[in-house]
Amino acid sequence: MPGDAPAVQAIYAFHVAHSTATFDTEAPDAAFWAEKIAHVAARGWPFLVIEVDGAVRGYAYATQFRDRAAYAHTCEDSIYIADVARGQGLGTQLLAALVDAARASGFEQMIGVIGGGEPASVALHARLGFVHAGRMRDVGMKFGRRLDTVYMQLSLLR
Repeated sequence: MPGDAPAVQAIYAFHVAHSTATFDTEAPDAAFWAEKIAHVAARGWPFLVIEVDGAVRGYAYATQFRDRAAYAHTCEDSIYIADVARGQGLGTQLLAALVDAARASGFEQMIGVIGGGEPASVALHARLGFVHAGRMRDVGMKFGRRLDTVYMQLSLLR
């Protein structure tokens, strides 16, 4: 899995440079991602990649929503798809697998924190059963635009 760090870095770097899905303005390097993957795995949380023809085309992971102990059973999802692979259903497959893996990891609630209120991400989360939980208006600034953050929530309890 740490071997996926360069591909993960490239996917994320595209979104940093070209989208409002992340509020980062500088992309971290592959070493950062290798460390992040190792940290997530060490905590027993899921970090998944999806491949097409042997190439990583997307990744998703779940981490505890906030550091405080009371949030131990609530996670935040992060999901990014390579630009060349958008619109192929990979996001739906990947997020569905992440939901299952997060549930198996002991999480009971999943929060999607959608930078820029990205319509494709909102639609993806809604397809998987997430419901709108709130909107923070004008909390980010990127590409000279004020951006909202949309919160969506999915209960992982069955």
